[in-house]
Amino acid sequence: MIEPKMFYDMLLRNGTDFFTGVPDSLLKNFCAYITDTAPEHSHIIAANEGNAVALAAGHHFATGSIPLVYMQNSGLGNTVNPLLSLSDPEVYSVPLVLIVGWRGEPGIHDEPQHVKQGKATCSLLDAMHIPYVIMAETEDALRAQLDYCYNEIKRNSAPFAFVVKKNTFAPYTLKKNKTVSATMSREQAIETVILTAPKDACFVSTTGMASRELFELREKHGMGHASDFLTVGSMGHASQIALGISLSKPDRPVYCLDGDGAALMHLGGMAIIGSRKPARYVHIVLNNSAHDSVGGQPTVADRIDLPAAARALGYKTVLSANSPQELDSALKTAASAATLTFIEIKVQKGVRKDLGRPTTSPIQNKEAFMEFLK
Repeated sequence: MIEPKMFYDMLLRNGTDFFTGVPDSLLKNFCAYITDTAPEHSHIIAANEGNAVALAAGHHFATGSIPLVYMQNSGLGNTVNPLLSLSDPEVYSVPLVLIVGWRGEPGIHDEPQHVKQGKATCSLLDAMHIPYVIMAETEDALRAQLDYCYNEIKRNSAPFAFVVKKNTFAPYTLKKNKTVSATMSREQAIETVILTAPKDACFVSTTGMASRELFELREKHGMGHASDFLTVGSMGHASQIALGISLSKPDRPVYCLDGDGAALMHLGGMAIIGSRKPARYVHIVLNNSAHDSVGGQPTVADRIDLPAAARALGYKTVLSANSPQELDSALKTAASAATLTFIEIKVQKGVRKDLGRPTTSPIQNKEAFMEFLK
């Protein structure tokens, strides 16, 4: 295994002193070390991976140094445009170190949403003509890879990628783990929502723990799963899936269970929702100011006013809840308002250790959900 400190120190010695990206479960130990160690102006957790590439490019233009961008391989999709039309040698020729967590690595069991991406990861880098190596798991071998990486970057003034397998980085626990002032867990909040929603309501839940908790809560209450679409991949897109449903089924109550990191990833989607104003759409953001599914790295959701943003983007009814009593009141208002509604629910970080995963496949989920919408 590679000690995060050792890798970080190697990067600094090679002149890389700016770090940005979106956290990943396979990179969480390295990301946590950067969060604890790098000066605040030298590490920015980006809204999405494409933004991270652009941030890194701007840093390079200003300093001439070689930045590092980290991401899960699912985030490669968000980087294709800036990697090909900004940093490519035939455009602006921006040198970058890319660190890509390899979810869905062939031969390694993983969740359905990662399998195809795992198969395509190296082929996608090949298609973009980005040289890469599979990160070594010993210090000497990694040192040789870094020498090769920086030689290639300096020769081509272009990105170079490290593809990182599971358990490559040694454990490291985040020390700058800010607490969130909230009285409810995310699971408690979701439970309250589903128990008070109209019987004919459908739900679209975001990537990560929220979908897993929704599935288990339906099991707990014997409610069935047909009314729920679990967005197991496609981080940041649950609200647009819900919008597509709401516009096509205007009489159906549609509840989107979103996360703060997911909502921030494609915040412009809220502008589209606000412009269309579907009357029975309830957009709920479960805000713990963290990327909870991938190590608890912070988002900027504790520094901004999401309800004010929703109001400015056209949502008609905007509510906040920081306690069970406030949530009950907000849900009653949402049910009676019959207007596009936004509810921010402040929730605690963390998840119970015995939380399971959906036992149905994505295809089974989709087919049951479509039948429910009929």
